Amino acid sequence: MHWEELTAPDFAEAVRASDRLCLLPIGCVEKHGEHLPLGTDYLYIKHVCGQAARIEPAVVFPHYWFGQINCARHCPGTIAVSHQLLMNLLEACCNEIARNGFDKIIIVNGHGGNTHFLRFFCQIMLEKQRDYVVFLYENQPMSPEVQALVETANHAHADEIETSRMLVVRPDTVKMDQVSNTGNPLGRMSAFDKRLFTGIFWYADYPTHYAGQAEYANAVKGEAFVRERAEKLAEVIRLAKSDATPAALQKEFFRLAQRPVQPA
Repeated sequence: MHWEELTAPDFAEAVRASDRLCLLPIGCVEKHGEHLPLGTDYLYIKHVCGQAARIEPAVVFPHYWFGQINCARHCPGTIAVSHQLLMNLLEACCNEIARNGFDKIIIVNGHGGNTHFLRFFCQIMLEKQRDYVVFLYENQPMSPEVQALVETANHAHADEIETSRMLVVRPDTVKMDQVSNTGNPLGRMSAFDKRLFTGIFWYADYPTHYAGQAEYANAVKGEAFVRERAEKLAEVIRLAKSDATPAALQKEFFRLAQRPVQPA
């Protein structure tokens, strides 16, 4: 069900088999410590989407790694495009997905730095009339059983969890012998509290883009992390297929938005 691997006739059949639902996995290209590949977020979330589509049919959009990652522009290999391009490109891709027969698009986020940008993107989807619905699926809390496998308290980036997952998704790209011991926050903005947000907050604590203790990672944990994420995504796919409420409400909204004050 990976879009780019289908023939044209098979693609048409996949649109029908998926109930016209497409998954759009999105990550970014950024440094992940010294031991994980730059494309970790994308490689992982694309794999999860593929696994979920095996459980509940959905077509998975081709390679899409254009995410918000300005905070890593100082690191080698980062791909950080302008915010205008981020919005325009994602909208253009959603339009193309819809033009090819889908009316439900689930953006599946694999990068924490995309959160605010993607939520805003979903809101601007109401700016003009569309005949498709965009959903955003973000990471959900682990079940207590899977959470019990986690041995470290600080796990934010290239950490025990992320490294364990990559030991399953692409073990050939993981260099455990290069794991650093510098994954603790520097606290350079500890005088500030959560009432004040600034874009430099991540760089202040983690300039090397490593936050955690990856030495605790292993593939057994990774299998559990990946499997649970895929199963939860499959549940969300079923929900989007079974409930037509969002599409109906969006249609009603666009009709009313054309003329909020009706003539007497």
